[in-house]
Amino acid sequence: MFSFSNNASVKAFHHLLSTVLCKHSSSFSTHASLLSLISNAKSLPQTKQSHASALLNAFLPQSISLCASLILKYATFHDPTTSLYLFHQTLPFSRSAFLWNTLIRALSVARVNDDFRTYNQMVKMGVRLDDHTFPFVLKACADSLSVQKGREIHGVVFKLGFDSDVFVGNTLLLFYGNCGGLKDVKRVFDEMLERDVVSWNSVIGVFSVHGFYAEAIHLFCEMNLRSGFRPNMVSVVSVLPVCAGLEDGVTGRQIHCYVVKTGLDSQVTVGNALVDVYGKCGYVKDSRRVFDEISERNGVSWNAIITSLAYLERNQDALEMFRLMIDGGVKPNSVTFSSMLPVLVELKLFDFGMEIHGFSLRFGLESDIFVANALIDMYAKSGRSLQASNVFNQMGEKNIVSWNAMVANFAQNRLELAAVDLVRQMQADGEIPNSVTFTNVLPVCARIGFLRPGKEIHARAIRTGSSVDLFVSNALTDMYAKCGCLNLARRVFKMSLRDEVSYNILIIGYSQTTNCSESLRLFLEMGIKGMKLDVVSYMGVISACANLAALKQGKEVHGLAIPDSIIQCLKIEFRGSFYKRVPDLQVV
Repeated sequence: MFSFSNNASVKAFHHLLSTVLCKHSSSFSTHASLLSLISNAKSLPQTKQSHASALLNAFLPQSISLCASLILKYATFHDPTTSLYLFHQTLPFSRSAFLWNTLIRALSVARVNDDFRTYNQMVKMGVRLDDHTFPFVLKACADSLSVQKGREIHGVVFKLGFDSDVFVGNTLLLFYGNCGGLKDVKRVFDEMLERDVVSWNSVIGVFSVHGFYAEAIHLFCEMNLRSGFRPNMVSVVSVLPVCAGLEDGVTGRQIHCYVVKTGLDSQVTVGNALVDVYGKCGYVKDSRRVFDEISERNGVSWNAIITSLAYLERNQDALEMFRLMIDGGVKPNSVTFSSMLPVLVELKLFDFGMEIHGFSLRFGLESDIFVANALIDMYAKSGRSLQASNVFNQMGEKNIVSWNAMVANFAQNRLELAAVDLVRQMQADGEIPNSVTFTNVLPVCARIGFLRPGKEIHARAIRTGSSVDLFVSNALTDMYAKCGCLNLARRVFKMSLRDEVSYNILIIGYSQTTNCSESLRLFLEMGIKGMKLDVVSYMGVISACANLAALKQGKEVHGLAIPDSIIQCLKIEFRGSFYKRVPDLQVV
């Protein structure tokens, strides 16, 4: 007994099947009915019934068209073995590239990588390649990221003169775009003698996905003004995320005007993209207005408005939209949960976060990597380190964000040794630490004076190229300073990018040593360079002056007119200890 998606399709299929089995039908009409029957098959069992009917009517293996239809259908229902069997049975009756092209396409549909054996055998046997061969085989190259093979086939395309074919050109754009060859994408596009809407959408999409935002917007404008083609829904949906990435609200509004003018505003996909653009550009009211105007909202619409509000730190509003989503009967997905959990962390609604965890378990989303990472972060920031560890340990797949979230969990919850051990474990598991890993674990080493592991981490940061990151170099400087190795801290300081934090670390560090005068020198250097002096800068230099009993230098610092806000921030106990060390209390 077969189970089908709906009764209507089952009845239609059985009606066609009865037509095929009718003895009074002509051979031609039976063949045509069989093609229709195969085309309408909605499952593997129906495909097998169609196959059996073709055999019963003696159309196989001779019929190329029936065989090709069956090859594609079997591939669609993940049975490429039967597709291959049909191909080899019918191949002796084939005199063109049609059946070969069908098999290459079918293997791509079934996501089977045959290392281009079908294509290579086709060439070896002298089958004449046509304008359908190249789009199918280049699609396979794009899917498998086979750069070398794709370039080889591009050479054959050029040699045989198919480079002027718009469909072949579009597939070349797809291939180079998937493989990251942006220069090749632009070159192929520029050399295309004929372009269509797909050509423009492909090149805009490639530049958009790879972060070349200015080029994507330029191409969109050129398409609209000079190409002779009007941007369609795909064009708009490709370019709107570019406006969001650039936070370019002006261009976003212009595209919105075009959308309204051409009637594309009725498309829910376009509406969702506009909600996201206005949200990322800080236009909360516009984002909400577009959301309210979407006639048939889907889960993506709700996720777009929630993530927009979360991005703008309108956390209470994001929570309210989530409640409306649930009340409206819309089922949340992994994007919803991974967006809402950071919102709840900011609102300190950790119990509600645990309810979200329960929801994710109910919907089977707890294994989703984005949800799991957000749960680890939520539990870590709520002080529930054990629960964070449980989520981490139950994850089937982990990425660098997962490991970093757990390192941060241990660091935030004063489990210093566990944090250091986890960094070692992640490397043993083949995960390469990044700058976030190092900025999470180095303060742990600084806190407990863990110099040797700190040096190991420093060496790893140099090998991965992360030591040039400002946050990593500041963390290294701080770690060495707090471990009492100011000479190493100073060396890192000299070799790295520097900001106010970099200077403050050394000012504080030197203020606690016999070389207090170095704090004053660094403090004055900050002022010369026009850097902002904050409460940490003043605390460090005043402490240094107190340790030196340097009344003259203290007066110079006083002469810099410390702002009232910074005076208020200086701790009373700090000021008390300062007064005890300065001999001229009348001046104080």
